[in-house]
Amino acid sequence: MDQIDHQILSILHDNARITISEMSRIIAMSQPAVTERLRKLEEQGVIAGYRAELSLSKLGKNATAFVLFKSSNCKEFEAFSEAAPEIVDLYRTSGEYNYLLKIVTETSETLESFLEKCHTFGFSSTLVVLSTRFEDKLFSRIFPNKA
Repeated sequence: MDQIDHQILSILHDNARITISEMSRIIAMSQPAVTERLRKLEEQGVIAGYRAELSLSKLGKNATAFVLFKSSNCKEFEAFSEAAPEIVDLYRTSGEYNYLLKIVTETSETLESFLEKCHTFGFSSTLVVLSTRFEDKLFSRIFPNKA
């Protein structure tokens, strides 16, 4: 990947709905050249998909928590987790806990109720999010000063 690929990724990271013609103007390349680079980045799996960024609060999801979870039955817990809409991210971890979960619910009461359901699979330590300073800064962390 070169500087132009990094520019393309940075532009897409900021606005995945940008048109090829607008991206071409920003990068100062022809539309076919930008289209070809996008196709290659997709084929290589560098671009894995395009998504809308949703406002959780506008969707009524006002409680976010990170949960460290220890289960003695990982397969059952993973099946439960996949089916649970409250769990938006699930990471398998090393150490004392098997998993790190990101949970989003309507209120702290619905968070508490959901955690009670989880306890049939093991025990947890919960960190409630008070506020968010930033999220999804992956690109700028991987390629600092490249965009």
